Amino acid sequence: MTGVPRHVAEHWLNVQEGFPLIRQKKRGQAADRNKAIQEEVEKYAGIMKEVHYHSWLSNPVMVKKHDENWRICVDFKDLNKTCPKDGYPLPEIDWNVESLCGFPFKCFLDAYKGYHQIKMAKEDEEKTTFITSQWIYCYSKMPFGLRTVGATYQRLVDKAFHKQIGRNLEVYVDDLVIKSRTEEEINRDIEETFKNLREINMKLNPNKCTFRVEEGMFLGYKPNTKGMKICPDKVDAVLNLPSPKCLKDVQKLNGKLASLNRFLAKSAEKSLPFFKTLKKMYKEKFISAGLTNPNPHSNR
Repeated sequence: MTGVPRHVAEHWLNVQEGFPLIRQKKRGQAADRNKAIQEEVEKYAGIMKEVHYHSWLSNPVMVKKHDENWRICVDFKDLNKTCPKDGYPLPEIDWNVESLCGFPFKCFLDAYKGYHQIKMAKEDEEKTTFITSQWIYCYSKMPFGLRTVGATYQRLVDKAFHKQIGRNLEVYVDDLVIKSRTEEEINRDIEETFKNLREINMKLNPNKCTFRVEEGMFLGYKPNTKGMKICPDKVDAVLNLPSPKCLKDVQKLNGKLASLNRFLAKSAEKSLPFFKTLKKMYKEKFISAGLTNPNPHSNR
């Protein structure tokens, strides 16, 4: 996987001056996670490289994927604090999904390890350094976890498919959907899309691509000719969510709602009962502790 040429796109870190260089202390990993880390490093030999002298150092974090395999991520929180957010806008999810409704022919495409197809700027490679049980590595391709990688990828696909977006293609970061009304159009649209993919040297994951179907999964929804359906797995996850039994459970639920507020209409109004419950529980907690100020936001 040679990746997207540098003159088309590359990711660089806008590290602000005045922040100290941070080397995180090495964290212990369980034996199975250490094994998974080494396997991932060997698997991505063309994406990572060994580092001998480094200014930044982070720890790997292993995350379970839906297929029960491990994915290696890196704790870039210290590095992210030094980099301001990229203001490049991501597309409106609702508009992307709704624009697919009514099209009888669709192709759902997924980039092969999409982020890793964009190269890191050479001067910023060693800022992504992380430590394992044996060696120290950095990324030569764009990794997950950096604050502005989503904007960099969206900027690339907007540039590559600007003539197609809205007409016969919808794209959200690394998820692409070709939409057509006739068999003749779908063949022509596939050819145009693959031509643009070849121009930027972007590869697809054949295991996650489907062609010439009426319905498929896109951003948690299943758009078809009649409208759209919500992913049943996500619905079941919400319906089977256990009721909160203590203050910590209410706080967790409130945090989940806050993270979904951009997808929920009148989310503040719907979350009001949880805010009232938190306020009441905080008051009871302070009173039982013999404190006079039950305001949870007051200075300690």
